[in-house]
Amino acid sequence: QVQLVESGGGLVQAGGSLRLSCAASAGSGRTFSSYTMGWFRQPPGKEREFVAAISWGGGRTYYADSVKGRFTISRDNTKYMVYLQMSSLKPEDTAVYYCAADASMVVQTTRRSYDYWGQGTQVTVSS
Repeated sequence: QVQLVESGGGLVQAGGSLRLSCAASAGSGRTFSSYTMGWFRQPPGKEREFVAAISWGGGRTYYADSVKGRFTISRDNTKYMVYLQMSSLKPEDTAVYYCAADASMVVQTTRRSYDYWGQGTQVTVSS
């Protein structure tokens, strides 16, 4: 069982930046570094969508086309933390952002591949 807690959301003007953090506590038998980690978001009235993912060692990252070049995912396995640095934010980035963990160790971009989810943090970008 992995517990995930997101933080860092808030209100920002278009063009601004935010850094989201996700604190993880891994269950017994597995370490945090054995999980692929991802960020998803759910805009108002829409389905939850993939944003970014990072492999267990941090060597591979994947991004949705809509955020490529603006967002950066990273992780610190010594601190059990995952981050999402968001820059050049746009009003369409407004959403609840969720941190997720995938026990398969294969980097996935689909929602159903992830086993554990945080409660989400709201990001609102004003125009």
